[in-house]
Amino acid sequence: MFIRSKKRGDKTYLMIVKNERLGKRIKQTVLHSLGRLDVLQASGELDGLLLSGQRFSRDMAILSAHARGETITLATQRIGPGLIFDRLWRILQIDKILAEYQQSRKFGFKVERAIFLTVLHRLFAPGSDRAAEKWKTGYQIAGAEKLELHQLYRAMAWLGEKLPQAEQGGATPFSPRCVKDDVEEALFSRRRNLFSGLDLIFFDTTSIYFEGEGGESLGQYGYSKDHRPDLKQMVVGIILDGEGRPICCELWPGNTSDVKTLVPIAQRLKKRFGVERICLVADRGMVSANTLTELENEKWQYILGARMHRVKEVKEEVLARGGRYEKVYAKSLDAKAPSPLKVKEVEVNGQRYIVCLNEDQSEKDRHDRETIVEGLRKALKQGDKSLVGNKGYRRYLKAGGKTHFEVDEEKLKKASRYDGKWVLTTNTTLSARKVALKYKQLWMVEDMFRSMKTLVETRPIYHQSDEAIRGHVFCSFLALLLRKELGDRLKANGCDLEWKDILRDLDELVEAKIGVNGKQYLIRGETRGSVGKVAQACGVALPPNIQAG
Repeated sequence: MFIRSKKRGDKTYLMIVKNERLGKRIKQTVLHSLGRLDVLQASGELDGLLLSGQRFSRDMAILSAHARGETITLATQRIGPGLIFDRLWRILQIDKILAEYQQSRKFGFKVERAIFLTVLHRLFAPGSDRAAEKWKTGYQIAGAEKLELHQLYRAMAWLGEKLPQAEQGGATPFSPRCVKDDVEEALFSRRRNLFSGLDLIFFDTTSIYFEGEGGESLGQYGYSKDHRPDLKQMVVGIILDGEGRPICCELWPGNTSDVKTLVPIAQRLKKRFGVERICLVADRGMVSANTLTELENEKWQYILGARMHRVKEVKEEVLARGGRYEKVYAKSLDAKAPSPLKVKEVEVNGQRYIVCLNEDQSEKDRHDRETIVEGLRKALKQGDKSLVGNKGYRRYLKAGGKTHFEVDEEKLKKASRYDGKWVLTTNTTLSARKVALKYKQLWMVEDMFRSMKTLVETRPIYHQSDEAIRGHVFCSFLALLLRKELGDRLKANGCDLEWKDILRDLDELVEAKIGVNGKQYLIRGETRGSVGKVAQACGVALPPNIQAG
């Protein structure tokens, strides 16, 4: 039943009606005519009727009392983050795996809840464990209400705890096997029922610096990708499967060079995940002659970036070879279209290379170089001192002439050969275009690192022990795993939502506990923006607007 209005001439009348279905038709029956709208409004009878009806509707009575200021707000908590990500946490069975691995330990608190709290905090308000312990008071996170700071520290240290010597099989030369490795393997094993396994993996590394000493052994000085050579750091490697799902993360001392990591990772994957046949995709920083030889000996397939400027075979033979390019993606005015791409295949001494060309990047490289050289020629007219400190000029200079330095025209000519190009080497039988496209997917790992360093604020790290540092980084890995799962579910539902919008909208979903006439009720706030779509994608039923507290 509902109230409807009906025009009769210049007057409007209200009536109570109900709908009934008769076969395929809907019949509307007038139950009672209330009278003219203007008369009801002028006399106040309409307001009185509606107010008297509220007495028989609990929800309306509570909302009206709340609007009139006749209720007491006892507490307000944000419920969106806990609702959605706890659901994903359980879908991935992280809760069960953590519970299984800590059964033999008597911690005296809910370790799994402590880890979930830390991971959730990384997603919504990145910061230290101390900040997480304070942050939770404003959020509804089941089972985390009584957690204390020292318990969060203990949970981090447990994740990074070294496994017994009998369980160290397959460890890399740079780091022992830890509890977090067992968790990663269990996660993969449970997911393997849904996916065929690891046919293709992407691997890359980054560095994360420490504000303190960086534990007992992890903190070391090395090549800093964060441009902080003054601070000790660690090296973090992430492995993704062909669909971009995080498989595991590797944590090594900061002085571990990239070129030494690829083969140990390949060998460790065999041990950890029972992988026999796999194709490794990695950046050029991983490649050396010894690396390729060892991968061939292990009968592993690979798609690796080649060092164009440093490897003589690539610089003098691969790039010098002629041949027609095959077009993969044409140039397009559509901003969402893939970048233009051409490929050609070259074989040198039995080694297969794929030369890739992006014409847009080629034009940019040429323009950038011409700008630098134009500035260099002007600077040379002012004498050598004007060149001091400009790294961009050095590559195109040579000694000689009256001004001591001059533009090296031969270097300029050689530099143009690299414009918009990158070179891959592979032992797969995939076509040149497929090799190039698989390698381009390596951006997924780079995106994960950007997320790890910005969205979940893995750096800087203040923990003092290796164990706690490993646990700290692994919580960021779990946060990325949850983000990927949510992204996949939204994509499957045809939703293209911005990550920042999702976090903001979920963070604004609140639930207030109020008191009315000696009774307590929970009132859920308005669902805004992306909340409905996110909840639907995760199979989460939002709480009712009003419920008994």
